[in-house]
Amino acid sequence: MTRRPRRNHSAAFKAKVALAAIQGDKTLSQLSSDFEIHANQIIEWKKHLLAEAASVFGAPPMAEPVDLKPLHAKIGQLTLENDFLETALTKAGLLSVRK
Repeated sequence: MTRRPRRNHSAAFKAKVALAAIQGDKTLSQLSSDFEIHANQIIEWKKHLLAEAASVFGAPPMAEPVDLKPLHAKIGQLTLENDFLETALTKAGLLSVRK
């Protein structure tokens, strides 16, 4: 079996194949033989199209999720410091109790 030389496909071709896969009129095997592309490649292009479809309509790209653990730790630390400072100022007579 001889190896086929590496092919570079245009963005228009990739979009055409991915759209055909999304439409679901043909099976993945049929699409693979029609376009002479490996089925895994069609799956990857389809995933990429679905992931980036929102950007076509001007939606901003999805932001990476924020790790809340350090933020919650900082909130806890600042709350503890505020409570300590309030207690110290109240004992020194510099702050009246507001509850």
